[in-house]
Amino acid sequence: MSKSSFSKNHPILWIYFFFLYFSGSFQLLLLTTGMTGTVGLRQSILLGVIGLIPILLFPSRAKFLAALFGLPMLLGALASLGYWLIYGQEFSQSTIFIIFESNAAESFEFISSYLRWWHPLVLTGFCLIPFWMWKKIQPVAASLRYRMTLIIIFTLITCWPIINTRLIEGASLSAGWYHQMIRMEPVAPWNLVVGFIKYQQQLTSMNNILDANNQLPPLADFKEKNADAEKTFVLVIGESTNRQRMSLYGYSRKTTPMLDTIRDELTVFDDVVTARPYTIEALQQVLSFANSKNPNDFFDKPTLLNMMKQAGYEITWITNQQTQTRRNTMLTTLSQLADHQIYLNNNRNQNFRQYDDVVIQPLIEALDSSAKKKLIVIHLLGTHRKYSYRYPPSFAKFTTAESAPSWISEDLLEEYNSYDNAILYNDYVVAELIKCLKMKSRNSLLVYFSDHGEEVFDTSEQLFTGRNEAAPLPAMYTVPFIIWASPEYKSENHTDRWQHYAHRPYSTADFIYTWADITGINFKSMDLTRSLISSQFTPHPRWIGNPENPKNLQDYPFDIDEKMFTKTKDRLQPSIRVTNTGAMGDKSKNTAKAASAISSAKAF
Repeated sequence: MSKSSFSKNHPILWIYFFFLYFSGSFQLLLLTTGMTGTVGLRQSILLGVIGLIPILLFPSRAKFLAALFGLPMLLGALASLGYWLIYGQEFSQSTIFIIFESNAAESFEFISSYLRWWHPLVLTGFCLIPFWMWKKIQPVAASLRYRMTLIIIFTLITCWPIINTRLIEGASLSAGWYHQMIRMEPVAPWNLVVGFIKYQQQLTSMNNILDANNQLPPLADFKEKNADAEKTFVLVIGESTNRQRMSLYGYSRKTTPMLDTIRDELTVFDDVVTARPYTIEALQQVLSFANSKNPNDFFDKPTLLNMMKQAGYEITWITNQQTQTRRNTMLTTLSQLADHQIYLNNNRNQNFRQYDDVVIQPLIEALDSSAKKKLIVIHLLGTHRKYSYRYPPSFAKFTTAESAPSWISEDLLEEYNSYDNAILYNDYVVAELIKCLKMKSRNSLLVYFSDHGEEVFDTSEQLFTGRNEAAPLPAMYTVPFIIWASPEYKSENHTDRWQHYAHRPYSTADFIYTWADITGINFKSMDLTRSLISSQFTPHPRWIGNPENPKNLQDYPFDIDEKMFTKTKDRLQPSIRVTNTGAMGDKSKNTAKAASAISSAKAF
């Protein structure tokens, strides 16, 4: 059968390929370039049948209907492809957020700097293929019964997310619609429609929270040491990094060679844990006065950014995390408290190849600001899953079983190695940030820690990877915590004593007190017993678990087994015995106050 006759002999299939082209070709491009996985392509293949439904209803108008529905699909596909060509990312609701946050002059200047002469040629070639396919579309000659059968099947395929979520799983209608939108988002033109809807929803929640935050009173009896001095503070928040997999903390593989080299310049705290194994929930406590016993303080008291603004700091927020998703709205809201926001990752989901070195140049530019007092917050993607997406090929150092634990079988080795390679690249990024600060600022300091850890086959008893608050393991909570300070800052603040504090048991839930102490800030409710660098420090319970279930909170190290923290040949690091049914990523079922606050617009 000749190629030219395929459209006549299989008109329905030909029209399906026509509609599939708009999204499927782009998702295939993302997949073949190694930038993302197969999810988007699978969704495009399934939902490519949407355009067939009206044609099956009116088969004699096939060509007209294909043009009618194909045109908006083409526009949506061009938006995705054009954005990818210029920015190297997938079009999403975060992109729409950035567009509306920037003025026309800024957008044009940025686009023109990345636009290449061959980009219009690629877009033109992309348009010619569906035009050629459209010219060959034939009327659909099929019986009514056959067409109605296909319509029912295609409707079920299209609407299965909401049907399954609402009718089978018994979830709410809003949850069903959200699931439906997520499935449809990779498919043009729904990438534009769904992106805009999600943007509007998250923007409304964000503005409500910001309005409430503006009504909070400032910290009472507020004072700052050397308030008129020039100061630069950089806060680097990592992602999913377990300190036990860093050679800086004694891991056998050389995963942090650059930080190892400058160890004498660092204060390396080796007994710091996070309160929650999920990004949003952990940072709610880290960046506010909230803790597991008082979660509402995130909304009822000023945040760390409010505190620094009260001290007169120019704040720049640089993030390589996703900008605007239902999960990330709280962090984007926090970023809006800053004076400047630089959003570098506008991909549709986190499972996308995106390297953290993109934060380096924005840091350099922020350091060049004329402001006397600067706070720069940098949020990395760190070692977030998918681990192999977190580092370029040149950092794929660990590829064999050398120095891997004996229980790491061949089928687990690739992911185990990928995590170590991700930590190796994270080491490079953090070291480069320190180098930039060292070159640019005199009286300066940088703090780096991770939001939470990650279990990646670290114990022979629990061969899984990820995080699960319902079945905790130490690797999910043990995080790196390091401080670098310039010679000027060291001499003025007598930081030599910090080395004596390096073994203190500490939770990042109390970080705001440490940060206030570091920056020389004091206020009425300041608690120096919760500052990691204070001579008045007192060990406090390090609660882990969901604050909405206070009876289930556990003091770390949590007492689940008498052999807790017993080192044996079957443990890479201190571990516990629990029964786990699987790993969870950042999609915690217990989103604590974050999700409820977004939906109810409770005070920030």
